[in-house]
Order: sequence, then structure tokens, then C-alpha cells
Amino acid sequence: MKKTIAASVLALVLLASGCGTAPASKDAASDKTAAAGAVKPKKIIVGTGTQFANICFIDDKGNLTGYDVELVKEIDKRLPEYEFEFKTMDFANLLLSLETKKIDFIAHQMEVNKERQEKFLFNDEAYNIFPNKVVVHKDRNDINSIDDLKGKKVIVGATSNASVLLQDYNKTHNDAINIVYSGSGGTNDVIAQLKAGRVDATISTQFAVDQRNESADAQQKTVGPAISNSKVYFILRKDEEELKAKIDEAIKSIKKDGTLSKLSTKWLGADYTVSE
Repeated sequence: MKKTIAASVLALVLLASGCGTAPASKDAASDKTAAAGAVKPKKIIVGTGTQFANICFIDDKGNLTGYDVELVKEIDKRLPEYEFEFKTMDFANLLLSLETKKIDFIAHQMEVNKERQEKFLFNDEAYNIFPNKVVVHKDRNDINSIDDLKGKKVIVGATSNASVLLQDYNKTHNDAINIVYSGSGGTNDVIAQLKAGRVDATISTQFAVDQRNESADAQQKTVGPAISNSKVYFILRKDEEELKAKIDEAIKSIKKDGTLSKLSTKWLGADYTVSE
């Protein structure tokens, strides 16, 4: 599979040093062409990020990897008619890049919400469950539910489903929560602000918190019941029904033979491919 780490200084540095991602070998490309019946595979640009630990990130060897990334690679192996290539960017730019056809689908733990459904297409076969909970610093004991966030500062990604959850809450609670949007640092910005006490909480999942605490000493904990227990999908443009159907076909195969469960356990620490 071709892997492109684009639109970042890191990518240029890695390219110059010869340590970044590289295109698929000629033999691999030939295998794809042969499997597709001597027809050159159609290139598909997959948008993802680099700041989501164990989901889509740059490892210590300079390679793009993680749960969503490795799942896309597995899907690519099972669809000889396509050749997937990654394009990385800030999370906040993913939906706009999809809309303007700079990418063909998004792989970044995307949940369904009304606004997204109106503009985009979700595949049918979910690839894991995403239970959102309130997250605070481990020493905070005054916040135990979303209702305890009234009058508090809560940091989330500008286009994340967590932001939609808080915005919907505010619509029926007189804008009780002070929503703060994270900067270009993404997850690192959230960790830093929460740890420094500049914000009171965020919204995330237990597996994400576990990874943050292990890799960045974030000192976070989840509290209270799940605010949502949504399924996670890929997002495509509405004119991509054929690609969607092929992706769903591949995911069903990946689930059936146990590969998806193994990927989830490896990267997320547990099997998050089934409901709690």
C-alpha cells in the first residue's frame, strides 16, 4: 500500500532523511493489477491524522500507524480493485478536505451526527464502539457527570462529535457549559490544558484515556456514565456508494475471521468491536 505523510514539515524531514513512508513496491502494485484483472487499481486517498494515540499517529520510526490506519491497510489488501493512499492533516481539516474532494474518505474514529449525515455518507458496517464519557484530572472529585460541567470549561476538538454532544446539551441547558476548542496540537493540547488546570474537563473514551496516561502521563480519569455509546464508521462523500459497499464487504470479512478483534485488542487494549 502506498502511504503518504503529506502537508507537514515532519513529512519533508522524513523524506529528506529517507525514514518516512514509502510507496508500495512495484511487485505489490503488479499483484494488485493482476488481481484486478489487468486493470490498474483505482487510487483512493484516505484522510487521517497524526495526533490520536494508537488510532492514527507517527511511531518512533517515523511511520504512520494505529488502529484506524492498520484497519485501512487490511481493507486495502482485500480490495484489489483499489489502491489506498494516506493523506494526513489536522483533524479540524478532514471534513472540509472530504467535501472539496482532496480526500476520498476519512479514517479517524468518526461518529454519526445529524450535521455530518446531511452532508456526507457513512459506511454501514461499524468497526468499533465509541463510548464517550466525561474526563477530568485524576485529582478532581467534584465532577461526576455531564451535569457537573455546568459553569465549567470543557475542551474538545472543534469538529469532533464530543463538541456536538456539548453543543446539544447547551441548547437545552441555557449554554451552561463553557466549551473551549483545542488548538492545532490536538490531543496534546487537550492533555496540556487539562493537566495545567486551564480547563476543567474534556469528553473522551476510556481506551483513549488509558493511552494518554501511559504515553504522556496525562493523569486523567473517566467519570460517570457514558454520554453516548455511538458506533464508529468511515465517512465518504455521498456520490461514493460503490466504494462504501466495497468497504462494508471488506469489514464484514475482517470481522468474520477475527482480524478486527485482534486489531482492536492490539491497539486499544480490549475488544471494542462489540457493544458494552
